[in-house]
Amino acid sequence: MEVKIMYAPSYSMANVKLSPGENIQVESGSMVSMSSGINIETRAAGGFMKALGRSFFGGESFFMNTFTAPSEGGEINLAPALPGDMFVMDIADETMLIQSGSYCASSSGINIDTKWGGAKSFFASEGLILLKATGQGKVILSSYGAIHEIVLGVNEKYIVDTGHFVAFEEKLGFQVKKIGGLKSTLLSGEGLVVELTGPGKALLQSRSVDAFLGWLIPKLPKNNS
Repeated sequence: MEVKIMYAPSYSMANVKLSPGENIQVESGSMVSMSSGINIETRAAGGFMKALGRSFFGGESFFMNTFTAPSEGGEINLAPALPGDMFVMDIADETMLIQSGSYCASSSGINIDTKWGGAKSFFASEGLILLKATGQGKVILSSYGAIHEIVLGVNEKYIVDTGHFVAFEEKLGFQVKKIGGLKSTLLSGEGLVVELTGPGKALLQSRSVDAFLGWLIPKLPKNNS
């Protein structure tokens, strides 16, 4: 499988070249176009209960689409719903935790499972709900805005707003907390944050969907009736 990210970072699209008989697991709604002859199979990825967990806890589609190339190979183009960047990650000996909504696709050797990483709060709309990627192969991620990578040293700490997460290595220590006290939480415009502890790397997105909605919704026309 060869993946090329095109039109980054604002309106990215992933061009995926598949070898003969090779398949790719794709989040529902991410397919833009594909070559003739590629077969598509829709199923509850990982079995009914695992798929239910992904849908209910992870905010992801209940069903996943598997695209399989014909004998001559093929290609498929993928893109997320929101404008922003895409990122290709090679997983071999690590486990990645992916923020719900950032997962786009993965090769056949990757298992996607659900992991609860925190709780929704009265003070914030974001809950740190994560998908767990294990195995060997490629994972294609997307972000709202540009992707920013950070690498933390041993015992190095770093604080990130939950709405700006894309993915991070499981070996990173993390703790979900409110920022400041009650007054800060209510008045600062911030909600939940995550304190990361190294070593390890994390991918962040430069924009937050929740922040955008918080700006947009008050400006929408209201129904006076």
